[in-house]
Amino acid sequence: MVPVAIEGCTQGAEGGGARVGSISLAMLIDFIVQRTYDELTVLAELLPRKTDMERKIEIYKFSARTRQLFVRLLALVKWASSATKVDRSAHIMAFLDKQAMLFIETADVLARVARETLVHARLPTFHMAAAVEVLTLGTYSRLPAVIRERLVPPPSLTAGERRSTLRALAHIVRQRLTTASLPSDVRNLKVENGRATFTVGQDFSVSLTVMGDAPNLPWRLLDIAILIQDNETGEGKPLVHSSQLAWLRGVAQARLAAAGLSGALTSLRFFCRSLSLELLYTQTLRLCRDRLSRHLQVDKYIPGQKLQVSYWKELGCELGYRLVIGAEADQLCVWHVPALAGGERVATALTPHAPSMERLLAHTVHQRSRQRLNDLKVLLNDMGVECSVGGWPCVLACSVVSPCLRAEQLLVSVGAHGGRLRARVPAYPATPRMPDLAAALARSDLNQIKLHLTHLRFWLVARRCEKTLQHLPASVCEHLPFLHGPDHPLNQLSSDRLYVTLHRHTDHILIVEMKEVAAGSTATTSNSSNSGSACSVALSFHLAGARRCTPEECEEETPSPANNNQPPPTAARAFLKLHSLVELDTFTLTHGPFTPLDTPGMQPGKRKLSSPNARSVRVRQPAYFLPELAHVVAAADERVPFVNLAQELSSRGVSHGGVQGEWSGSALGMRLVSLPLPEGASVAAGSALRARLLATTVRLTTKNQARVWTAEIVFHGSPLRTPNPKEQGERRCVYLQYELGTDAGRTAEAFLADWAAIVHLHTLLHDFMLRPAQERESLWQGVFIRSYTYRSLVVGFGAGTRATAVLQWSAAAQRYTVATPAHQPAANAHHLLHHHLDQYINTHKDLMSLGVVLRETYAPLLALSRLPTLPQLGLHHVRTQMPTPTFTLLAHSWRKIRVIYAGAYSIEVGIRGGGIVTIRDGSYSKFDRAPIVDEFAPAQGLKTFLSRYVDDSLSARLVAEDDNPPSPMSPMPPGGLRFPAPLTPPQPHTPHSAPVTPHPASPAHQMGGGSFNLTSPPGGGGGGVGASPASPMAPSPHAAPAASPHPPPTSPFTAWPASPSLPRPSPGHHPSPRHHIDHKGPQASSSTSSRSGGRAWGGGAATPLAVSKLEALCTPCEPPPGAPPGPALAPLQRFLACVYMKRTLQRFVNVEEFVNLTLVSVDATSLTFRSDAAGLCARVALHPQHMQSLHLHLTPLPESKEIWSPDDLQVIEKFFEVRVAIAPYRPTALQGWVRWWGAPAAALTSLVAVMRAELAPQVPALWALQWALRIPPAAPPIVPAGQPAVLLAKNKILFFICLTRMDTQLVLPLVYDMQLNVTQLADKQNAQPHLIAVSLHLKRFNEFNQSHSECTLWPAVRDLVTNFTLPAEAGAAPPPP
Repeated sequence: MVPVAIEGCTQGAEGGGARVGSISLAMLIDFIVQRTYDELTVLAELLPRKTDMERKIEIYKFSARTRQLFVRLLALVKWASSATKVDRSAHIMAFLDKQAMLFIETADVLARVARETLVHARLPTFHMAAAVEVLTLGTYSRLPAVIRERLVPPPSLTAGERRSTLRALAHIVRQRLTTASLPSDVRNLKVENGRATFTVGQDFSVSLTVMGDAPNLPWRLLDIAILIQDNETGEGKPLVHSSQLAWLRGVAQARLAAAGLSGALTSLRFFCRSLSLELLYTQTLRLCRDRLSRHLQVDKYIPGQKLQVSYWKELGCELGYRLVIGAEADQLCVWHVPALAGGERVATALTPHAPSMERLLAHTVHQRSRQRLNDLKVLLNDMGVECSVGGWPCVLACSVVSPCLRAEQLLVSVGAHGGRLRARVPAYPATPRMPDLAAALARSDLNQIKLHLTHLRFWLVARRCEKTLQHLPASVCEHLPFLHGPDHPLNQLSSDRLYVTLHRHTDHILIVEMKEVAAGSTATTSNSSNSGSACSVALSFHLAGARRCTPEECEEETPSPANNNQPPPTAARAFLKLHSLVELDTFTLTHGPFTPLDTPGMQPGKRKLSSPNARSVRVRQPAYFLPELAHVVAAADERVPFVNLAQELSSRGVSHGGVQGEWSGSALGMRLVSLPLPEGASVAAGSALRARLLATTVRLTTKNQARVWTAEIVFHGSPLRTPNPKEQGERRCVYLQYELGTDAGRTAEAFLADWAAIVHLHTLLHDFMLRPAQERESLWQGVFIRSYTYRSLVVGFGAGTRATAVLQWSAAAQRYTVATPAHQPAANAHHLLHHHLDQYINTHKDLMSLGVVLRETYAPLLALSRLPTLPQLGLHHVRTQMPTPTFTLLAHSWRKIRVIYAGAYSIEVGIRGGGIVTIRDGSYSKFDRAPIVDEFAPAQGLKTFLSRYVDDSLSARLVAEDDNPPSPMSPMPPGGLRFPAPLTPPQPHTPHSAPVTPHPASPAHQMGGGSFNLTSPPGGGGGGVGASPASPMAPSPHAAPAASPHPPPTSPFTAWPASPSLPRPSPGHHPSPRHHIDHKGPQASSSTSSRSGGRAWGGGAATPLAVSKLEALCTPCEPPPGAPPGPALAPLQRFLACVYMKRTLQRFVNVEEFVNLTLVSVDATSLTFRSDAAGLCARVALHPQHMQSLHLHLTPLPESKEIWSPDDLQVIEKFFEVRVAIAPYRPTALQGWVRWWGAPAAALTSLVAVMRAELAPQVPALWALQWALRIPPAAPPIVPAGQPAVLLAKNKILFFICLTRMDTQLVLPLVYDMQLNVTQLADKQNAQPHLIAVSLHLKRFNEFNQSHSECTLWPAVRDLVTNFTLPAEAGAAPPPP
């Protein structure tokens, strides 16, 4: 059964091709996108005209329609992923349908043949005879005979027959050639295969044969080959066309029949000769057309006979230069007009088989050029110029200078096209005047030729000069803008000269004068063996000094008529003014000591001398190198700086021995014979230094690829022996280096300044060495000179002599400088006294006293340097956000240091020497202790605190001093105070104080029995005391005899100790603490604000301390017993911090609002106030033993004894000691604690409970509690960080607590409302998760605790500590920095 297609399914094409009605998926997507875009375009045009509702409807319809369309497309795309299976099935169905159709068509055809065709089919009758003949014999013989006659070819010759026939024919051809007369130029005769082939000359070749063996049969021409070729312009094509060859073959065959073989060959020769002449003519025309139209011309051309060509038409010769090519006998010949020597060589260039006009012209021009150059060679040889002719093209090489490199030779050639002479120098393509020289050679003008050759010699020598100096710091130029008159010596020199500018010395110019040497005379050239030749050039050298100037400056100096044609004043060009011109003796420069020409065995460029027995080998130098010029330039470059420096030194009184060669000529040096004594220097010290001076030499050396002056000053040993191992020899060298500039005067000044520094520094050491040895050893115990290099003096002192001070003389400031480099254990302890030490040494100029000062001040300064100086935030009670230095050290003199703490307290430290210092309160004036210096407040209790550190031997001196102020009613004795001289060491004298004569003759000053009024400094400023071995007045028991009451004059502590003009520091950036003390309320009867005009406090008097005690005061250590634990701080810092906190507490008690505290009493070490609302009386006092901590003592008022229990009072006291008055001693924390007193009585117990919980944490607590007295940085931004963390209002209290658990810390601002008795979170707007959780927790606590009888502050805090948990989804707050 035939398969039937499914309804609606279109069958595919043959072979399973694409079905009808299918479409590509990409095209379908394209159609959909275009349709969507078209609809959008239509909507964009139509929607603006419709109403809003209609637009919405249309947009909705479009969206729904488009969405449905793209949903269908999406389904189609998903289906297309499995479409391969469907396509494969469709191909199978199509193949089966095709096979079924073939079966149906085959059956139909077979049925039609069987029914219609085979019915009438019949077989014909067979031809039996033909069939039998074909089957039996394999052929058929009954065909017609005409077929054999017309169509079947006759049988061909066999191979043997053909060979025999050709051999016979070749024999006949040889016999005919033997009997025939052949031309002499027949070559390559060959008989083969019955034909004769031979070549006639180089023109053509022919092939002949005969048609029979009869002797009178003519030759038969088989082939003709023309051998003439056009290799240059023929482009590979044959010169004779095939039709022309056929015609030529007919003509030659006719001549063979008529005139025989000779006649045919003659006609072929004539044809080839005419062809060659025509080819030359064609090539000539092409050359004229393409390249040589200006130089080549065809004069006459007769086809087959003659060709006349003219060349070098531009020369204008009478006869002209012609080339004639014509026939002579049976070949072409060449004639030259004018006659050419060597013309037979040109004829060989005309080859018959390949004639070339260009090659013929080239050979002709070469021979013609050689003839002309030989004529010039004879002319130049007569002028003494060595010449040679050679090369292709022909070149005349002339050696203009001698010796001459090949690249420097003058090459003269003849132009191949125009015939003109050309001159050039290969090494210098841009050689000037070459066209003029070529023209002179062409005219044979002897005068012009000599002139141009001379100029060329000078020009080549100038180029040699440039090459010689290319590696030297110099440049060659031919012209410079000089300003000089017509009678200047420069005009007397030759006009052919060069100017060599020295790069390192722009104020000097080397002038090289060139002169041509006549035959027979000597010349200074690069090769002395060629002296006397006509090609030699003599060089002479002149050194000129010049400076830059303008025409106006030149006219002002030396008016000259030569300035008439100078440029206008507005011209910016710089000119040179020559002020000196000196001719140099070349022989002296090149034949002096250590030169290669004068030293046997020394080779140029090498400093090593060969052995005397070795054979001297002369090194051959290139011709372009001029050794004399290089030597002169190098000598000028080396010696000009020395000349300038020598002139400057001579003008300043320095004698020298001139420039001399050193170290086998490897360097130059200038010996200085005498050096002047600097102004203000000691004559004796200068003479002693000159006695040690061995030599002074100035040299030029190289440093970091730059040339510098190096002055070497050699001394014999040193005035004293130092422990430095580098300073132990008997030869001590000092090296000074200066930049090599154009100003030699500056270098001379710098050298003399350094010499003056050496002299002044040696003066100190010379005066020191003049002291007796016993005096030096006694006063300089612990001090010694570590190094002395004549330029610097290093003094060692201190523990282990690790501290150093470097003394030098500053030439710029004309004074001594003292540098104190950093050392261990302290970094530059004397840096504070840097300027004072400079002033001291420049005032006294005494090295011994400076050493004593350094030794005595080192230990106190080292102790003071241990005090912290870093700025701290919140250290000041007003400027909490501004960093305040902890300690500030100010040096009033080298023995008086002011120590300022927090900009509030000033302590004056005086250095007495002998291991003793004095300390006094710097807030009091030294002259009148009744007023207080405005910048500072008195440090109450300072005297008592310092008494803890006074030695037993000095404790008796403090009995009369007291820290409490005197009674206001104490009368001052009339006539001033009278008291015996104190036993405290005297204060040092400073350079800033007025000198006061100590009156050594007065016994009252010596024994302490004198009296002084208030104009004399009290305390440490009394009269002098007798010198004792332990007193700083006599630093050593060996300094002076025992009977002398005064130390030696070299001690810096001998001056009157109470100089009245000591200036005080002015730290303007520290406001006075007194400006912030605003007393409020009733004052105590013993208020410290009122001070009497009689005696001052004990702190105003100087307290003597040993340096070891000062170091203990300033060295950080652990808190003493009885003080709360804390970081390691200096005892002085703890004391001043406690005093500052006590003073700040007094201010807070007076000025705080909502606190209502009453100040009861204030003394030097304690402060007492009371609070009626709290029912307590508080006393804050320093620790009575060490005075380095503050302690609180509470006493209930009589009416409040039942309210406060001893445990509560102990908690408050301990909280104050542990959490308030501790390091880092922030006044804001104290202010927060003071505000606690302003809380109502009901809230006070809750706050005490908070203190108790912080000091003794509860065991079942989730969080560790801490009451923040200062705003921590991690707190919510309610109050700036660092401010007091307790704020009081009329009915509310804001305070901060910190809850800590492991690494999590929460800072919570809590507000207690007194009226509502509610404790809640202050910052409710903060969206931090933990604050929200705390707020909700407190809200629930307030809902379940509605009791108004008990204060909810502590219960709320306790509930947070024990029950609060962070939400699971919220992260912990970051810990505070």
